[in-house]
Amino acid sequence: MIRTPMQIWGAPIVLAILTTVGLISALLGDGIWDALSAVTLGIPCLIGAWYCLRRRPAARGQDCAQG
Repeated sequence: MIRTPMQIWGAPIVLAILTTVGLISALLGDGIWDALSAVTLGIPCLIGAWYCLRRRPAARGQDCAQG
């Protein structure tokens, strides 16, 4: 199966953009900027936690704790 570059790099690019927006908005000010920062920095954390904690069949591989 041949995967396009967008299929390979799409999710990491979106997560990088969310993280960048979150970090910049944290520096810009208070109020709405803090809320924007919390949301945009929380989404990559939640996605990472979901990916590590989801159940997979044993044949597919190891969990995140094992590497």
